[in-house]
Amino acid sequence: MSAAAHKARVLKVEEYLIHEEPYYQPVGKEVELFEAAYRNGLPVLLKGPTGCGKTRFMEHMAWRLKRPLITVSCHDDLTASDLVGRYLIMGGETVWVDGPMARAVRAGAILYLDEVVEARKDTTVVIHPLADDRRVLPMEKTGELLAAPPEFCLAISYNPGYQSVLKDLKQSTRQRFVALEFNYPSAALEKKIVMHETGVDESMADMLVKFAGMTRNLKGSGLEEGASTRLLVHAGKLIASDIDPRIACRGAIAEALTDDPEMLAAVNELSASLF
Repeated sequence: MSAAAHKARVLKVEEYLIHEEPYYQPVGKEVELFEAAYRNGLPVLLKGPTGCGKTRFMEHMAWRLKRPLITVSCHDDLTASDLVGRYLIMGGETVWVDGPMARAVRAGAILYLDEVVEARKDTTVVIHPLADDRRVLPMEKTGELLAAPPEFCLAISYNPGYQSVLKDLKQSTRQRFVALEFNYPSAALEKKIVMHETGVDESMADMLVKFAGMTRNLKGSGLEEGASTRLLVHAGKLIASDIDPRIACRGAIAEALTDDPEMLAAVNELSASLF
């Protein structure tokens, strides 16, 4: 495969060292649990609904632990070679290029595989040697066996609400991890988060949180998911930019939740009752 063909593959990878503290409000003891798992070389599984703060939590922990964070957004075309690495043709020569997993092991970084169940089944098998007491990454194509340094940490996430027979995390995988369960924060904490992230006043933040609660009550009754904290932040930022609250909620929340005309009308009626 040429370098150009490799770049054409859909693989979203973010790699950086976080210098400023990302804003994160703990919901329970997740910070202490993650730190204890890290000190003991244990991999971590984050499970919870979309937009509830899992990625922000990982950024916060990378900052606290002063380690680079490599994030891979998993999808159904993701292969083991995408993660580990492959030979590429560069300048007429064939050279080996590490994938994000190999780079993370070599650098002693935190590797975060977001929505890991979206990847191909053979991809999850690759992480097994890194997720048990071996803490190694076999590089079959190069013959290397990379041993993870103490600073390396493996974390994965998935949304149990989207489980199916075809997209579930196998017991052989999940039982290698310390699991941290995430959910939407309490109303008081969510209001504080919305105010901090958007700049809206307490009254507006309170109404946004109430609106989110109304949509979450519709889960399973027409909506797959209610409004996430992320969507509230989106709406709050629009409102802070002088967009009418009902228009902001329609664009940032209702349209993001569903395409069904009847459910759109129902969600918009809920926002109209508040704003």
